[in-house]
Amino acid sequence: MSRVVVIVGASSGIGRATARAFAERGDRLVLAARAATTLAEVRAECAEAEVLTVPTDVTEPDALGTLAGAAVERFGRIDVWVHTAAVMAYGRFDELPEQVFDQVVRTDLLGAAASVRVALRHFRVAGAGTVILTGSVLGHITAPYMSAYVTSKWGLQGLVRAVQQELRDRPAIRLCLVNPGSVDTPVYQQAANYLGRVGRPPAPIARPQRVARAIVDCVDRPRREVSVGRLNVVLRAGFTVLPGVYDVLVGPLMRAAGLSGRPVAAHDGSVFAPNPAGEAVHGGHLPDLRQLVFGPVGAVGAALRRRLG
Repeated sequence: MSRVVVIVGASSGIGRATARAFAERGDRLVLAARAATTLAEVRAECAEAEVLTVPTDVTEPDALGTLAGAAVERFGRIDVWVHTAAVMAYGRFDELPEQVFDQVVRTDLLGAAASVRVALRHFRVAGAGTVILTGSVLGHITAPYMSAYVTSKWGLQGLVRAVQQELRDRPAIRLCLVNPGSVDTPVYQQAANYLGRVGRPPAPIARPQRVARAIVDCVDRPRREVSVGRLNVVLRAGFTVLPGVYDVLVGPLMRAAGLSGRPVAAHDGSVFAPNPAGEAVHGGHLPDLRQLVFGPVGAVGAALRRRLG
């Protein structure tokens, strides 16, 4: 039986990969994001599914209530609500413009809270439903130069735990949190930047499709929290057990692995407005496996052709 799935943040990265994953299952989709043009592209990518697109800015008052109303009007119900919308900003806390910090928190934490609120109101009436949020390993640890994002993800962790406790008397309503580590999405290039160096995900980097599979799996096997990333457990252990050592190492590691050498002028990225040209499933942070495999083969072939005349 196909489900009706609302995906907030479906235009890029994990959300876009998740839309494709649910479409392959034959579920009916309600896709929401700020850029209508990109939503149209995602709808075309999910051609095997019945899709409704609703341009939505999670920071606008009652935007998510309007989204839910559109979903119910079209499909009659909502079974699953997935929230992946997020923006990011790089910069030292005292050098990051106040309005940028506030907008990241407004989008990543308050926007997610609004999603949970709207979804639960529908699910309490229906008697069942699944809400899935995307958090981050940065909801359990910290990293310098990402204060707004870290604040949001720590707040989201607390919100989810509190609401899960409140839902103990409604076992048919599930709230799940999927916490990825580094993921190959465009969010790093799209981030606001007041640090002077372009950000990047530190290795090891997961593909967005891996996170999407974890999200889809939560519909069939709901869990309170799912971690996606080989080093997540190690990072959390180091942060908790050896906080002094962690704090000494995290700055140099962040500068070496979490920032590229490319200089960049200060800018607001996609924090206040979408950048459709930069939206995609992948961020280009992983090597092209075809080049890794066929590049050397092609080079050998070219050398042999030269030797053979």
